[in-house]
Amino acid sequence: MTEKREKQNKQAGSMGMGSVGVPGEKSNNFKSTMVRLLQYCKRYLPFIIFALIAAIAGTVLQIVGPDKLKELTNEIMKGLPAVVEGTPVIGSIDLNGISKIAWTLALFYGISFLLSYLQSLIMATVTQVISKKMRSDISQKVNRLPLKYFDSTSIGDVLSRVTNDVDAIGQTLNQSVGTLITSATMLLGSLVMMFYNSWILALTAVGASFLGFTFMMIIMKASQKYFKEQQTELGNINGHIEEVYTGHNVVKVYNGSKEAKEEFERSNSKLYTSAWKSQFLSGLMMPLMSFVGNFGYVAVCVVGAALAMEGKITFGVIVAFMMYIRLFTQPLSQIAQAMNNLQRTAAASERVFEFLDEEELENEVEKQNNLNNVKGEVLFNNVKFGYTSDKPIIHNFTAKIRAGQKVAIVGPTGAGKTTIVNLIMRFYELDGGEIMIDGVPIHEVPRENVHGQFSMVLQDTWLFEGTIRDNIIYSKQDVTEEEIIKACKTVGLHHFIKTLPNGYDTILNDKASLSEGQKQLITIARAMIQNAPLLILDEATSSVDTRTERLVQSAMDQLTVGKTSFVIAHRLSTIKNADLILVMKDGNIIESGNHEELLAEKGFYAELYSSQFEVA
Repeated sequence: MTEKREKQNKQAGSMGMGSVGVPGEKSNNFKSTMVRLLQYCKRYLPFIIFALIAAIAGTVLQIVGPDKLKELTNEIMKGLPAVVEGTPVIGSIDLNGISKIAWTLALFYGISFLLSYLQSLIMATVTQVISKKMRSDISQKVNRLPLKYFDSTSIGDVLSRVTNDVDAIGQTLNQSVGTLITSATMLLGSLVMMFYNSWILALTAVGASFLGFTFMMIIMKASQKYFKEQQTELGNINGHIEEVYTGHNVVKVYNGSKEAKEEFERSNSKLYTSAWKSQFLSGLMMPLMSFVGNFGYVAVCVVGAALAMEGKITFGVIVAFMMYIRLFTQPLSQIAQAMNNLQRTAAASERVFEFLDEEELENEVEKQNNLNNVKGEVLFNNVKFGYTSDKPIIHNFTAKIRAGQKVAIVGPTGAGKTTIVNLIMRFYELDGGEIMIDGVPIHEVPRENVHGQFSMVLQDTWLFEGTIRDNIIYSKQDVTEEEIIKACKTVGLHHFIKTLPNGYDTILNDKASLSEGQKQLITIARAMIQNAPLLILDEATSSVDTRTERLVQSAMDQLTVGKTSFVIAHRLSTIKNADLILVMKDGNIIESGNHEELLAEKGFYAELYSSQFEVA
């Protein structure tokens, strides 16, 4: 399964316009992806810019704080005893001046707090709105993608893009963008203020921090590829888990737990390695910058003491510089952390935009033709199709089905039976020929209109978490309780439902113990409620016992009255009463007729029919 999923990821990557290559490929990915992300968020840029301006203003007030603290220190120093020409002199402290500076300082910090709070509030709101929009766009994109995309991409990987990748983008926009702006402002502002107070001490502080900044850039460059690998491996492990737990019973029956566990461990180890390396490298930032900050304190104290002894600076300047060192070095580590998060966001954004750039189904807004009052006549005219262009499955398939006929499609596995059903419902586009319903080519009609003409019962039941009533009605509007009960009685499900504590209001979830046959009966009742003119039955009775099959078969006979129905069945005993049986082999119709006619021909159908009874 590992090779399969890696192949799927490569195929999916090759299809997208903004596909993510192997680590190290397309070195401009970070820049182009971040530009794309900004374009995606352009509707909310005014709010983001306002929030960032508030953050900058609050940061500037914090930068001015140490300079005011310098003035406060110098005022206090004036009141300390001093020796002038050998005579002790007691200075006086200007309490009004100190009080004024203190209140100004408190006001600055108070306004800075309010501006920072406003920035956080706006960014939290905007990022959640953007994340919501991104999830909605992905959800809508799923509905516009052709089925062939999901033939080559694991569902777990798609889910990972909706959850993990979108969350990573939202968290970064909420935290890292604001942090990056405030840290850059703090870095530049503190640098300006340090040179304003003492260029010698400023050079000392910058020199002490330069070494740490160099290491920070090296670490950032090294960690980018690991953040990209982390997001990719996260999608892989989600895909594996989804596969294994969806087929949990099969894994158990074939004793595949060991192999599945080994594959999980391999994928988990790759995720661990990439995550550990990325987090380890990013985790070096804080201790490194802490060391740089402490080293800067020592350097400023030594150089500042020498300058103060020479009378070149006041003691207040040293106090201010002790704070400016922190304001200068702390942003370096914050910028590094923010850049690491932005790198992770770039990797996540590449995956999201890769998905959003996938080739979509043709836009059919301009198609005006619609199927109305459909009788159910279907014509296949020289239909050709292959899931890949080099491997055709259907070769010149031609058949005419009259309205109201019950058509059975039989043949060995791989003959193309289910493919024919997929084509008539326009799940895939034809490579050649055409299919017409009531004389109208279906490629000239919007897909939604084509889908609306069909009810479908598949071999694999699909039920969602909700009441039995909701599952039966599904998207049908204005369905009465009498219609629901009638449909359930027809398929023999009403009595069972009435034995449930909440009847038709019973919630279907993991706790609801329904057999596969009962689930199938619910989907059959759903098809009856839809009451579409055309009906697809793909192995619809495969999950029920013989007694229930007879009941369902009788219900099917009622369901198909007045409808053109296509029945795919391996048990040929279930399609004896079909009006027309199409026998397929290798993508072609090799025989056609009703049950008695085909048996009389003693051809391939007769051989299939006899072999089933011989096996029985």
